[in-house]
Amino acid sequence: MNKQEMVMDVQEAPRMQKWIVLSLQHLFAMFGSTILVPFLTGLSPAVALISSGVGTLAYLLITKGKIPAYLGSSFAFIAPIIGASSAGGPAGAMIGTFLAGVVYGIVAVFIKLLGLNWLMRILPPIVVGPVIIVIGLGLASTAIDMSMYVPGLDEDVYSGTHFSVALFTLAVTIAASIFFRGFFGLIPILIGIVSGYTFAIFQGVVDTAEIKAEWADITSAGSIGELFTGVFQSPDFIIPFASYSPFEVISGEIVLLMVPVALVTIAEHIGDQMVLSKVVGRNFIKKPGLHRSIFGDGAATMIASFLGGPPNTTYGENIGVLSITRVFSVFVIGGAAVFAIFFGFVGIITATISSIPSAVMGGVSILLFGIIASNGLRMLIDNQVDLSDKRNLVITSVILVIGVGGAFIQLSDNLQIAGMALSAIIGVLLNLVLPGKESGYGNGAMFDDSEIKKNKNRDDAA
Repeated sequence: MNKQEMVMDVQEAPRMQKWIVLSLQHLFAMFGSTILVPFLTGLSPAVALISSGVGTLAYLLITKGKIPAYLGSSFAFIAPIIGASSAGGPAGAMIGTFLAGVVYGIVAVFIKLLGLNWLMRILPPIVVGPVIIVIGLGLASTAIDMSMYVPGLDEDVYSGTHFSVALFTLAVTIAASIFFRGFFGLIPILIGIVSGYTFAIFQGVVDTAEIKAEWADITSAGSIGELFTGVFQSPDFIIPFASYSPFEVISGEIVLLMVPVALVTIAEHIGDQMVLSKVVGRNFIKKPGLHRSIFGDGAATMIASFLGGPPNTTYGENIGVLSITRVFSVFVIGGAAVFAIFFGFVGIITATISSIPSAVMGGVSILLFGIIASNGLRMLIDNQVDLSDKRNLVITSVILVIGVGGAFIQLSDNLQIAGMALSAIIGVLLNLVLPGKESGYGNGAMFDDSEIKKNKNRDDAA
């Protein structure tokens, strides 16, 4: 990339009117995915918006305002959050989220001190790719259940109406992904949710009572103070030592559910940083440094745990916006973060999000969870991992069957290593003990920044 192709550099601030429009673009790009994760895990979508905004601002601060990345809810943690919530309630999910952030911080320190080679030995493509496939396929039944059954009942009751809403939502999301171009091509999830929601209204499966109540509070306001309290509300924050005692909730089961996933998402984070570096034309792996970006990601995740939100991660949707607009300003990203925080406190927006039928989210999830699994397959292909090699075939096969099959090891009455966490641990162990480790690296591209080095590094030139 050369300077003529850039509309706005990383640390340039746009004029106010343009700033607002550009920031709203990024908000819309992340909105659908960020609210979907808490919707599926039973957390508050409003808190997820706020924690993503605060986390993004913290990330920009930690990376010295040199990496234009937005952080939103991580899909990889959906199943672990559900498991941690079963073990310790929402507080258990927050403890697990905090521990995931701590893992990011520890890895950042090791990368700063030792470089990347040690991480490559633990998490080569032959391990990370299949585990990502497990993350996606392991959630498949969740998407189908949300799509086909009447929500809120003690037993599964099939509903053709709900399934039609899910299929309509899925069809629109697919069409938006394939046929839309420009900015609209970057928000197929949001388009699918809005379209599915509209269709669901005509099918009579949307409960708008809470929205009407919020609107009534706003329209009946007799003073500025009443109008303010009618519009803005405090979301359901889950705050340690106020909402719960962390030391009473933490358990070995929660640790085993969340920590292994953090290692996998760190590998994904590195991939995102490489893509972002190529888009912007700067080597973010070197400056401000991968250790800073990973630590920023971890800090954002820990902040989310203090508020009641899901773990955060850098968003490919927003990298896509950067690629199309060529506006790389961190001020624009920061503006989107401020908007996300603002929207999280607006009661009528929260009520509208809460009224989205599970069938709509189920329809979107069918595509999204499949994409997660496909990304794991893509990692194997991009890194040219040879599955005709018996070693690679064994590792892949064992990870997939243990993870998707839901195997678990019961360590005690209240402690087990289950599903995806177990598959990741076994995958790492197999890779370490089986001979011929080099074949598991493929072409070595996952942690190789040689392509980035070929880009013009304006920092060094300056």
